[in-house]
Order: sequence, then structure tokens, then C-alpha cells
Amino acid sequence: MMLLAGYYEQEDDMNKIEVNRISKTLEGLSTLAEISLTVGKNEIVVVLGPSGCGKSTLLNIVAGLLRPDTGQIFIDGEDWTGKTTRVSYMQQKDLLLDSRNVLDNVTIPLLLKGMSKNQARTCAASYFADFGLQGFEHYYPRQLSGGMRQRAALLRTYLFASDILLLDEPFAALDAITRRRMQLWLLDLYQRYKSSILFVTHDIEEALLLADRIYILGSRPAVVRREMAWDRNSPLSPQTREEILEILEEESNGGNF
Repeated sequence: MMLLAGYYEQEDDMNKIEVNRISKTLEGLSTLAEISLTVGKNEIVVVLGPSGCGKSTLLNIVAGLLRPDTGQIFIDGEDWTGKTTRVSYMQQKDLLLDSRNVLDNVTIPLLLKGMSKNQARTCAASYFADFGLQGFEHYYPRQLSGGMRQRAALLRTYLFASDILLLDEPFAALDAITRRRMQLWLLDLYQRYKSSILFVTHDIEEALLLADRIYILGSRPAVVRREMAWDRNSPLSPQTREEILEILEEESNGGNF
């Protein structure tokens, strides 16, 4: 397998991502209000909140696609506010190109980084087994199931920048069984590659399964209502689930605080 460290090598910092008091107004609506959070090295952090609370806006700001009105984004201790190309970002739709087969879809980031076509194909192909795509290199997106399309999209995301992944509800469109399989597969992949992951969802069970830490956002303008952490491999207290549910129910009913 061709290693990608040469493309993304960075000094180790306590926090790979630091979101520092980010606020954003969109179309006259206050969307985010002084949001602060961190993602440590080799950590899965989940942002959990009601639909429409600004979770995707937050990821767009971390990815550099939007500038915040106030606040800063630090990555490995460097100010990346409003700058792109540093992190991988997988949005809700897989955005695979119908005109390209799976192998040529996932090599796009490597070509953009200057690899030759043959080198990019060799590098990408070395990951197909781990990403559950072996044997599908020459299939086209229309020939794949929803789960397989998401695997291909995640591999393309990983090949852009392997150390930090932003994932915006990547399994939301899948049926319940496929979604569960993909969640467990993502955890297995995480154990192998140890990326730092910022994962957005409005699904409590998904958050509890995946996260090392959870930030619970309120409804617009979103603020951090609660930060919670636990050992993913230890039994989860029933009170934790109830506490999260109580906060989200309050927000969905228009609760203020």
C-alpha cells in the first residue's frame, strides 16, 4: 500500500482542530453563536443537534468553504480560517461522477495533488480491499448500491487528506440495516487508519456508537449546549442517552436558555 504521509505530514499537536468562538449569520438569520470545540489527534468527535441547527454550516466553515463572521479555525496550531485544501470533507451526497468508474472517481484528489494517472491509480487501488471495494474498480456509480457508493466517496475523501476527515451525515440516506453496517465498518476503518474525524449527525444512536466525544448543539442560533465524553468500549450509562434526548427534545420544542 502506498503511504500518503508525504502529502499530509504535520507536527503532532494536542488538537488537530480548534474551533474558536465561531459565529455566522446567513441570509439575515443568526445561525451559529460563538461555537467552540476541539478535535484531538486520532479522535472521533460528533456534532449532534436538531435538523437545521447549522451543523453543515459549521463544517463548511471548518473546511474553509465559508468564512465566519467572527472567530477562527486552527488546524495543527495554524490559522486556517477561510482557507481550503487542508482537510477532507465528505458532504451528504456522494458527488461521484457518473462518467467515471470507481477507480477514476477516487483518484481525483491524487491527480489534483500532482500524481500521474498511473501512480494515482496504483495508490488508490491499494486501499480498495480495506474500503470494501475490491473487485469494483471498473464499475460505474450507477451500478453500485448506496452503501458501496458511500464507501467509494469515503475513500476519495480519505485520499484528499488522510489525517482529518469532516463527515456530514454520510449515512443518512441509507436504509437502517445498511446504515448500521456502514457505521460499524467506519469504526473498523478508524481503528486501522486512526484519522481525526469530525462527524455531524442528528441521530442519537449514531452519535453514541461512533463518538469519543459529543458536542450537542441547540437550535438556531446554535450554541454548544453540552459536551460529553466516555470510553466507547465501556458500557454506556442509560442516563447519558436520556440526558441527550432531553436536550434535543427541549430544542425541537423551541426551548430557550
